[in-house]
Amino acid sequence: MTKTKSTIVFCHGIWADGSCFSKVIPALQADGHEVIAVQYGLDSFEEDVATIKRTLNRVGSPVILVGHSYGGATITAAASDERVVGLVYIAAVAPAVGETVQEQLNKYPSDIFSRVEVADGRAWMLPSGTEFFAGDLSPEEQKLVWATHYAPAADLFNQQKITSTPWDTKPSWYILCKQDHTVHPDLQRWVSKRMGAKVFEIESSHVPMLSNPEIVIDVIRQAAASI
Repeated sequence: MTKTKSTIVFCHGIWADGSCFSKVIPALQADGHEVIAVQYGLDSFEEDVATIKRTLNRVGSPVILVGHSYGGATITAAASDERVVGLVYIAAVAPAVGETVQEQLNKYPSDIFSRVEVADGRAWMLPSGTEFFAGDLSPEEQKLVWATHYAPAADLFNQQKITSTPWDTKPSWYILCKQDHTVHPDLQRWVSKRMGAKVFEIESSHVPMLSNPEIVIDVIRQAAASI
């Protein structure tokens, strides 16, 4: 009997949208996976999770959810869906029951938030913030990251507490970025150890799907092969 290929569903972080996975999607599609990147609005944690759930209704199962940064919180909240069989975290937060994203970030403060300006109810990254967000990209790519960045609601990280932690029962993989100045590497070590994830430590900024896409592709392939 032929094994059903898993669907890969990507969930982005703040200052981004689904196009941040553009360097890894084609290879997974070539492998025969159905792939989709969720496009949520960063206005409301509850609505972002609801958007993931609506996306799950549009794709086949089984599903591997891949969350980058803040996307680690959204995939954690959405992964109770029975169609989800695995979780891949990329330099991500992963709150437990009762925790908010902000409470987790406060454990290990990082440099990026010194380069953020709150205006009109949104948290905007300043142009100089790209050195902490995507410092291993070329200057040209960093300028593109800033030009296309999307600011989240200023209170997004405090809006919602996690109500379940499917990583207790579903397999997880974690790409830990040792040169990350956005989600502190020590926070990444702490959350990945707590969830019992299979960890891959790499020399990367906060955006390995852009700076080291081949590594991200390989980890997702490993996850898909084990399901």
